[in-house]
Amino acid sequence: MQYYLEIGKIVNTHGVKGEIKAIPLTDNPRRFFALKWAYIGTEDDNLKKYSFEKVKLHKNVVIIKFKEINSMIEAEQLKDNFIKVDRENAVKLTEDTFFICDIIGCEVLDEDTGNKLGIVSEVLQTGSNDVYVVKSHNTKEILIPALKTVVKKVSIEERKIWVKLPLGLLD
Repeated sequence: MQYYLEIGKIVNTHGVKGEIKAIPLTDNPRRFFALKWAYIGTEDDNLKKYSFEKVKLHKNVVIIKFKEINSMIEAEQLKDNFIKVDRENAVKLTEDTFFICDIIGCEVLDEDTGNKLGIVSEVLQTGSNDVYVVKSHNTKEILIPALKTVVKKVSIEERKIWVKLPLGLLD
């Protein structure tokens, strides 16, 4: 289980005073307004903590000014890095909801037979419901809708998901 969760990716600078533009990697970009600090880096063992000074939403990006960054040159050094929070400062999830990074890599089992269907390799966000891309041992992909009628149990601790597949899904 990942300890740090990516909530944004820095894609560019903004202006000359050290602001950055970030693509939000969260369902709610307004969550940036509640943050006092976050970590920045690409690898979890090489993160640096930065304090938020100002946050603005503009179209599909978040513009952030960190207290420690005061020039465009300093901001340029952060480009292509991720903005991360630790689990203690992550958004609290409601029951039966999970972070995508926790779902990826889980083993998927047929609830009725106990047969292993594969491993979740990706989660597609379609708007109405997520879809789990499950790769089987023969590299075949199964697209499983993340609906309560299909996904019967999720155990992040065991890294397992039990599903009841609709008729015809595997055909």
